[in-house]
Amino acid sequence: MSGGGLDFGQIAVPVDLPEVVDEISYQRVVENAGATWDYFPGHFDPEYARRQGNPTIYVNTMHLAGFADRVATDWAGPSSRVVRRSLRLTGSVYAGDTMIGRGRAVAKRQDTSVDPPRCLVDIEIQVTNQHGVLCCPVELTLQVPKSLRSDDG
Repeated sequence: MSGGGLDFGQIAVPVDLPEVVDEISYQRVVENAGATWDYFPGHFDPEYARRQGNPTIYVNTMHLAGFADRVATDWAGPSSRVVRRSLRLTGSVYAGDTMIGRGRAVAKRQDTSVDPPRCLVDIEIQVTNQHGVLCCPVELTLQVPKSLRSDDG
């Protein structure tokens, strides 16, 4: 396989993905909000966030989505790509927190509705903070390269 990473035939499900840990600084929260044009004050104004009942500013939804994608693609490799993502916000990740991503590949299948068929892996990810609080459960599907072997069912 060119490009490195896993191919469809190498993946046995279920399998746990390596944990990904990310320290969330004040600067990263603000930079990500700016980079994604998310100018909601809760992502850059600590006083506004406190008036809304939060201890400080918090990461935006796109930051959480990107982190979940990283958990999956760090495992599968650079030839994989996210083709579907569903997430829920159940808590917040604040500046100064540690964001932890734990994932599990739960199914693999071939999508034969397209030509050539796509090799897909369904993954469940839990994004928590350093206290173990679930902040964002995620379900996503990765497309991975087809293996060169013929027995990649």
